[in-house]
Amino acid sequence: MSIDIKEVTTRRELRDFIKFPHWLFRNDPLYVPALDFDERHTLTSSPILDYSEIKMWLAYKDGQIAGRIACIINNRYNELYDRKRARFGWWDVINDYDVAESLFDKACDWARSMGMTRIHGPLGLNTMGKQGLVVYGFDAQPQSSNLYNPEYYKEFVERYGFEKELDWVQYKLNASQGVPEKLHRLSDMLMEKHNLKYLDIKSLKASSPTVRDFFYKFNEAFSTVENFIPFTDKEIAKMAKFYIKIIDPRYSCIVVDDSGEIATFAVCIPSLAEAYKKAKGKVFPFGWFHIIKALKGKCETIDLMMLGASEKWNSKGVSAIFHSYLATSFKNNRIRYAITNPQIETNNALNVWDRYSEKELYIRRRCYIKDL
Repeated sequence: MSIDIKEVTTRRELRDFIKFPHWLFRNDPLYVPALDFDERHTLTSSPILDYSEIKMWLAYKDGQIAGRIACIINNRYNELYDRKRARFGWWDVINDYDVAESLFDKACDWARSMGMTRIHGPLGLNTMGKQGLVVYGFDAQPQSSNLYNPEYYKEFVERYGFEKELDWVQYKLNASQGVPEKLHRLSDMLMEKHNLKYLDIKSLKASSPTVRDFFYKFNEAFSTVENFIPFTDKEIAKMAKFYIKIIDPRYSCIVVDDSGEIATFAVCIPSLAEAYKKAKGKVFPFGWFHIIKALKGKCETIDLMMLGASEKWNSKGVSAIFHSYLATSFKNNRIRYAITNPQIETNNALNVWDRYSEKELYIRRRCYIKDL
């Protein structure tokens, strides 16, 4: 058996790097292919690369591609937390530990050569990247915005010497159940007491200052969450082009105070998992059709993408407002299930899901760490 590890340096190698999981999981009904052009942009043109360094490698076994890995040094993260860490991501491998070991060896060797003392992952370039190895919920359908992996990945990571750093959890909620009437009354009371109002989503799409304020408030809302890296203005500009134009007032709300500043928010989108499967990694010629149809049409499952409150309002119970709004909207639009985005298990905000009597742990994801 011959295993060769080669750094990705050419366009063809980058194409192979991006497409490898499509081949690896071609017969797996749970796999949700990422869009190839999104992956290419992230790995070569993301504004996060302005302050980060990345290396990518492909593993070849007997001349055939058998795995991939990326190693990233996010300098803003290291400066913010006063650490010397590398992160690994885009790690996919056939069911062969020797291949996995060879990829980890290459990533760790490079990280050491760059002066890093620890490596953790799987993580994306930054906070909005796909992250967390599935360690529970292997039979659950992952969201299009999250990682997928089979069970043997966990065995390989731990066999190499990685240990748990932290877990993210996702819940599956019965979206048709609504919430107790007292929560609706609390929402109305808070809106009146603090002179709050719902922002017109159309005005958000048309207003650059409001869009920027939205992401600044998102930075505030998650500033105390472990491993969170605040978005830069350049990152915000990029994200706004994607997220703002797909916000649907049926499933999202943004609440502002009397000065027009955002107090709390909830951005949800219809599940795109099945649409991405049909697209098979390609937007053209027909991938866009499946995605637009999923966004605009009726849906059974909703993804809870970004929910939070600004620092000023975080302790005033305003999350009751968006929970009331969403519960009513989901029920009216006959949404059956809502899947929460990954949240760190130590986050006290997780208890908000206790308002839903019918919930279940859906997927548990783990960030692993290892000394170099």
